[in-house]
Amino acid sequence: MKTELYNYIRAAQKMNRRQLLKGSAALGAAAMVPHGALRAEAHSNLRAEILKIPGVGMGSPTDRDYQQVGEMCLGKTKENVAEGEFEGVELTFLGLNNQNQHNFIFRGFLRAWEDYTGARINWIDLAQADYNARLQQSIATGTVDFDVIEMGAPFEGDVLGRGMASEMPDWVAEQIEMDDYVDYLKAPVGTWDGKTYRVSIDGDTHTFAYRTDYYDNEEFAQAWAEAGNDTPWAPPTTWEEVNAQSKFLVGKTDPLTGLDAHGYLDPLKGWGGFGFYFLENRAAPYAKHPDDPAWLFDPETMKPRVNNPAFVQAIQDVMDLIAADAYPADQINADPGTTAFQQFLAGTGGMLSWWGDVGASARTSDTSVIGDVAAFDINPGSARVWNSQTEAWEDTPNVAPNNAYIGWGIYVMATVDSDERKKKAAWSIAAHLGGKDISLWASAYPTGFQPYRNSHFNYDEWEEAGYDRAFVEDFLSSNADSYNHPNAAVEPRIPGIFQYYSVAEDELAKGYAGQYGSAQETADAIAAAWERITDQIGRESQIALYKASLGL
Repeated sequence: MKTELYNYIRAAQKMNRRQLLKGSAALGAAAMVPHGALRAEAHSNLRAEILKIPGVGMGSPTDRDYQQVGEMCLGKTKENVAEGEFEGVELTFLGLNNQNQHNFIFRGFLRAWEDYTGARINWIDLAQADYNARLQQSIATGTVDFDVIEMGAPFEGDVLGRGMASEMPDWVAEQIEMDDYVDYLKAPVGTWDGKTYRVSIDGDTHTFAYRTDYYDNEEFAQAWAEAGNDTPWAPPTTWEEVNAQSKFLVGKTDPLTGLDAHGYLDPLKGWGGFGFYFLENRAAPYAKHPDDPAWLFDPETMKPRVNNPAFVQAIQDVMDLIAADAYPADQINADPGTTAFQQFLAGTGGMLSWWGDVGASARTSDTSVIGDVAAFDINPGSARVWNSQTEAWEDTPNVAPNNAYIGWGIYVMATVDSDERKKKAAWSIAAHLGGKDISLWASAYPTGFQPYRNSHFNYDEWEEAGYDRAFVEDFLSSNADSYNHPNAAVEPRIPGIFQYYSVAEDELAKGYAGQYGSAQETADAIAAAWERITDQIGRESQIALYKASLGL
């Protein structure tokens, strides 16, 4: 964790609101407080009030809750937009419909915004598996039929690099308080050629979730020792340990459900390119050497590294668990949404790597049964790391959290730039959804998003909202430590990145189904497909953009 963020968190822990208000409760005393302090306290009260909706442990939020939060957080919009200013303006918003989140929550957040501004929003809802294909079709054909898009930073090479987005006005940056972003999400993320285009609403990194009841289980601990293991029965810290424990749990009984116990839950079905991140979780510690910023391609040639011994080892790890029958039945048809929401949160499996919204969902979703036994950490490391420069394994422990996807953001398309009123309305949507206060609520409840601002790491706010202190420290620190890890594996913002990921999923599915003879053959098929994509896009331009994304 970076020193400045660590110091911020420690300070936030020590100075809570009750301490700040001590001695100033009386009206006379409050009258002596400067106007700026009163405004800050009102702001603090707003954050506390929205976190009570519906309340931790009160079940999943409803559409009425989304609307109420959106209305309560409309103050910043009213400072920049007059009532009825966008009367008659219609805008189209393209985003996701995963788990009844994303667009469904945005609809609620923006209901009061529509009523106040007079604008109306039309919605295009996409399943995650369909997202990349739909966006690539719009890019290829030049038929952009949306004004605002929910999009991840990996697509910035495709969209911003082609001049398809509108540059952020200064008033938006002020309204959303961009300086509050964690460093990982600051420029160059969200920018292109020095111009800013993105309002962040998320800060993605994969973290490790596990169930404490598996590791508090005395029968498991005794059986583990009797099996000849000389390490304690404890949450794993390396992928080698993940596989050993997953094999050990075959034939055991889940301590919560009484059904079959399972260890780590790998998704074996593609997800429109997004599923490749889950192989990356395993591959990153093997492949991301601390002395080398690159890990997916060679920065001088764009030769893929996806078939080097590091990635082959990661693929082999998955194949070993398939052979050991360690996964739930029909895991070959389980995509990442299944592993998180239908398996792990519902009580199947003891370990999972996923985005941070699983942490919020564990305690605030109707479908979760593991809230009292869920714990979190950064992703496991490895006992050795591949050095692509020397082309040799180094028997040195290595950790490389996978900062997968760099978070969702809101982008406005350049098609609105010719209409100033429509442009301001589109950017006002983005600013409302990416506001500082509304983002705290979105991080604390099931929305599809996770903490991404420094202000999200004030443990006191979460505790006062009803979260258990130990749980929230565990959950938030797993995110912060991943964002700020010195060897974090960050993906490149280059054109076609999801073309690479999607074809990798296709080849992995064949490998997992036994259509290739080995992990190496599977990896070689991915590498060959990646080479073809690079040649199609243009190798020299890809090299230049890849180097730039790595800071070389």
